[in-house]
Amino acid sequence: MESLIHTILAFSYIGIFLIVFAETGLLAGFFLPGDSLLIAAGLLAAGGQLNLWGVMAAVVAGGILGCISGYFIGQRFGPAIFRNQNSRFFKPQYVTQAQAFFKQYGLQAVILARFVPIVRTLVPTLAGISRMPLGIFTLYNVVGAALWGIGLPALAYSFGRLIPNLDQYILLIVGVILVLSVLPIVFKVLQSRRRPV
Repeated sequence: MESLIHTILAFSYIGIFLIVFAETGLLAGFFLPGDSLLIAAGLLAAGGQLNLWGVMAAVVAGGILGCISGYFIGQRFGPAIFRNQNSRFFKPQYVTQAQAFFKQYGLQAVILARFVPIVRTLVPTLAGISRMPLGIFTLYNVVGAALWGIGLPALAYSFGRLIPNLDQYILLIVGVILVLSVLPIVFKVLQSRRRPV
C-alpha cells in the first residue's frame, strides 16, 4: 500500500486518470488497483496532499473514457473472436446471450459493474461485443463513472477528515470493501449452481 501511495503522489492526477482508464478500458488492466486507488486518493486528499476535486475529475474522466475504449475494442474485435463454431470458450451463442442480457439488465450491468473489481473491466467490452446501443451505453457509463468516481473518493475523504490517522488502516478498509463488492457475485454463482439443470 505504501508503494501505491508513493505512486499516486509521484504521478498525481495524470497517474490516477491513466490507472482508472486502463482498469476500466483495457482487458489487461483487470489487476490494477481500482477501489484501493480511489480510497487511497481520497484519504490523501483528506490529509491535504491532493485536491479532492482533482481526484474526482481524474477518476470520472478516466472511467468514462476507459469504458468507451473498452466498448469499441469489444465492438471491433468481438465478432471475429466469437465467429468460430468450434471454439470451446468463445461460442457464437454467447454473443446472443450477452445481447439478451444487456437488453434486459443494461442499466444495472453498466452502472453497478463500477463497484465490482474485474467485472468493471469486462462489462464495457462485453457491451461492445453484444452491440449495446452506444448512446444508451454512454449514458449509463457516465452515471456509473460519476457515482463511483465521486462517491468512493468523497467517502474516503469524509472518513479521513473525521478519523485521525485513518490512512494507517487503509489495507483493512480496502480488504473489507473488496470482500463486500465480490460477495454478490459469489452468491449469484452459488445460487445458479443450486438450480436444477
